[in-house]
Amino acid sequence: MDTNQWLVVGLGNPGPGYAGNRHNVGHMVLAELADRLSSSFKTHKANALVAEGRSGAGGPRLILAKPSTYMNLSGGPVAALLRFYKIPAERLIVVHDELDIPFDSVRLKSGGGHGGHNGIRDIASAIGTPDFTRVRVGIGRPPGRQAAADYVLHDFGSDERKLLPNVLADAADAVELIASAGLEAAQLKFHSPR
Repeated sequence: MDTNQWLVVGLGNPGPGYAGNRHNVGHMVLAELADRLSSSFKTHKANALVAEGRSGAGGPRLILAKPSTYMNLSGGPVAALLRFYKIPAERLIVVHDELDIPFDSVRLKSGGGHGGHNGIRDIASAIGTPDFTRVRVGIGRPPGRQAAADYVLHDFGSDERKLLPNVLADAADAVELIASAGLEAAQLKFHSPR
């Protein structure tokens, strides 16, 4: 068994109707990572799409997973994949959208509460611990009085779409850095003013 392997889960909702939604930014980051690994997603019995590859020559093995369930039911597939690959929760990285972080920002943390994010809540419940790494991709707060639930289920705006490739690249870089150098090194890079 490869001891230097990580399960990287990108949260989102299934189907083409949701593909460009802010809530699906986790799926978008995983597509970027799969491109970097020259890997493609295949259906896995754990009710997820999975792609695998090594991050750099001799680097950590990344198992990229997009649960095939709706986001608030992500826990079952994640728990099944951790068991299947025999990966401990401390080697789980979940990439998800975050309302409380400005758009174009990436923040990293391990553990803590779910902050009202139903995907994170379901994963923590299903695997029995909140102690996993999160790559939080900022989508900002909705304008005016728009409800958060409506906002996250809308596609990125045209101005945001111009910056989105850079945001996705930053989040993918963060995942690779966490897996190769650890969370603290990644936080130092992504949390310091640039």
